[in-house]
Amino acid sequence: MLATFEKAALLAGKAILEIYRAGPNTSYKADRSPVTEADERAEEIILAELAQAFPEIPVIAEESVAMGRIPSIEGRSFMLVDPLDGTKEFINNREDFTVNIALIENGAPILGAVYAPALKVAYLGGGGRAEKLVVDDAFAVTSREPIAARPVGSRPICVASRSHNSAETEAFLEKSGAADIRSIGSSLKFCLLAEGVADLYPRFGRTMEWDTAAGDAVLRAAGGSTVTLDGAPLTYGKTGRADMLDFANPDFIAWGSRPGKS
Repeated sequence: MLATFEKAALLAGKAILEIYRAGPNTSYKADRSPVTEADERAEEIILAELAQAFPEIPVIAEESVAMGRIPSIEGRSFMLVDPLDGTKEFINNREDFTVNIALIENGAPILGAVYAPALKVAYLGGGGRAEKLVVDDAFAVTSREPIAARPVGSRPICVASRSHNSAETEAFLEKSGAADIRSIGSSLKFCLLAEGVADLYPRFGRTMEWDTAAGDAVLRAAGGSTVTLDGAPLTYGKTGRADMLDFANPDFIAWGSRPGKS
């Protein structure tokens, strides 16, 4: 399944880069969040690949949800897809946008693929193993290396959203004793924790399940964790009823490796 996720993400990333280089046209959804033809084209590609390989598994995808196409996931494993995470970065000609695909079982993200096409890197996670991929200009993987979250020390390196920061995040970061704070877009924040170059990612403010699932899967496979403010693991498909499902996440904190935590 991860091989399918990888293939779908690379194909979607190729289409995204073509539009990125040509200059996207932007419109706005009902919630005033931006959407481009890259979001729509990438989702079409991913859904086609997933449907061919796993027709029995429902897929919750961001743009499909926006159009009211929401399959039932009650009592079932399902996939979460964000075809272009970091649309604001994409529109503003920054490179930290990603393609995200994840598998959810029993509320937990157990497989995930994150691809940052402009940065030529991808991350895969599942089964207690995570890896970083380098992708060339022909969209072929040229190297793979295992990655692992590092133990979180008393002066963590923190990552925070570039486009969606908040006063609560700033207050948390001030109390964290951070040695450094790096602003970056999209699910790459999870991946920096997973590869052991950062330690802590607090998020206070709106995110959706498709924004976080793939990066969260990579982080958990690398030995990190993502928890709500009461310390419980962040869960997905919270009500199990897709027609009524609120896909918004609560506030959460993602960590590198912590002894005694998972």
